[in-house]
Amino acid sequence: MDQLLEISKQHNATDLHICAGSRPLMRVNAKLEVIPGTSVLSAEEVAGIVGACLDPMHMDRLARNKVVDFSYSRSGFGRFRCNIYKQRGTYAIAVRMLPLKIPPFSSLGLPEEVLQFTKKTNGLVLMTGATGSGKSTTLASLLDIINQEYHYHILTIEDPVEYLHSHGKSLVTQREIGEDAVSFASALRSALRQDPDVIMVGEMRDQETISIALSAAETGHLVFSTLHTMGAVKTIDRVLDSFPTDQQNQIRSQLATVLQGIVSQVLLPRKDGNGLVAACEVMTATPAVRNLIREGKQYQISNIIQTGRDQGMCSLERSLAKLAAQGIVDEKIARIKALDVKLFEQYLALSKR
Repeated sequence: MDQLLEISKQHNATDLHICAGSRPLMRVNAKLEVIPGTSVLSAEEVAGIVGACLDPMHMDRLARNKVVDFSYSRSGFGRFRCNIYKQRGTYAIAVRMLPLKIPPFSSLGLPEEVLQFTKKTNGLVLMTGATGSGKSTTLASLLDIINQEYHYHILTIEDPVEYLHSHGKSLVTQREIGEDAVSFASALRSALRQDPDVIMVGEMRDQETISIALSAAETGHLVFSTLHTMGAVKTIDRVLDSFPTDQQNQIRSQLATVLQGIVSQVLLPRKDGNGLVAACEVMTATPAVRNLIREGKQYQISNIIQTGRDQGMCSLERSLAKLAAQGIVDEKIARIKALDVKLFEQYLALSKR
C-alpha cells in the first residue's frame, strides 16, 4: 500500500484505486492512469492490503456494513482518506491524497468573496459540490484562517478526520465518527454542551443532523457543513426536501434566518496539464435572499447572484468564464460545467474584450 501511495504522490495523483482483477490506477489531472511497474492484483492480494490497513474496529465495521471509511497516515509521508468496499464478492479500495499541511486559501484559486464567511460570528455556511470537488480542502483552509485570527473553540465532526489542525489562537478539537462519536447527529447534539464557537459538520446526511445544525446556528454558533448539491437554489431545495411537507414552512423560516451563505464549487483540469483549479458560485444571504427563501421563491435567487457582485456574490458562470478567458482551463470543459450555458457565453464574450 505504501509503495503504491508513494508512486501516486510522485505523479501528483489525487486518488488511488485498488481492485481485484485490475492493475492499480491513479487519477492524474482528473484522468485515471495505470500505475507503472505494477501487475494485475488478485483478490487475495487486495484482501491482504485491506488486512494490513485496518484495525479490528474498522475490520468489524467492514464485515457488517460491506463498506468502511477511515483515515490512513504515515509520519512525514502523507495522510489519506480511504474507502474500502465490496464489489463482485471482493474488496476494492479508493484513496484520496491529502496534503500534510492545510493549503493556504491563496493557493486554492477561489474568489476573495469566499473569505467573508470567516468573519461571521454565527449562522450557517454551506459548502456544496460533487464528490471530489474540493469542499473539504476549502473548509479546512477557511477554518485555518479562523484558527489563526480568533480566540475561539473550533469543533469539527468528520467521517473520517481529514486535515489535522494544530491549535493556533483557537482551540481546535476534532471528533471522528466511529472513533470518537457514534454519528453526526449525536456528535452535533453533544457539541452544543462543549462550548464551541465554530462547528464544522463534515456532512449533513440526514434530517436529524440538518435540524440540529440549524438549531446550533440559531443559538449563536457559526456552523459550517457540506452537501452534495450544485448551486444555491438546489442546495436550499435539498435542505427543505429533507423534511416532511408539514414541517417545511418552519424549516424555511429557520433557514432564512440563520443562513449566511452558500459556496458551490467545481474542479477543472488546468489547460497546461498541471493539476486542477476551482471555480465556484458564491451566494450571500442578503435581506432579499432571505425574503425569497421565506416566500418559497428560492428559484429567483440565481438572478440575485448574477447582479450581486457588490454584495459579495459570484456566479459560477462568471467564475468559469474568467478561467477560460485567461487560458487557465479549456473553454469546452468550462462550458460543460456551467449551470447556465448562455450566461457563461455572455460572460466569456465580456471577458475577452
